[in-house]
Amino acid sequence: MKEIVEDVKRWRECGERVAVATVVATRRSAPRPIGAKFAVSEAGEMCGSVSGGCVENDVAVQALEVIASGEPRLLSYGISDEQALGVGLPCGGEIDVFLERLD
Repeated sequence: MKEIVEDVKRWRECGERVAVATVVATRRSAPRPIGAKFAVSEAGEMCGSVSGGCVENDVAVQALEVIASGEPRLLSYGISDEQALGVGLPCGGEIDVFLERLD
């Protein structure tokens, strides 16, 4: 959390809403541990990491939807036949990411 605190604080002081994504489960080889965090401001600024860069773009898109709706989401990422052409983790691991708006 320490890696995102200053940016989140600055965004909120400017009146922006923020979503925070947290790794809540990992399977096999995961690039970041449980508890890793990634934050997105409603202006689209980002900080932190939940995957070392391989799924952050998708998390950021979904974060903007969570900011708008206020509805949290549980996202799962990994390599599967369905995901081979989309978002996946090249390391072969799987992660679950909980995404919520800070209120």
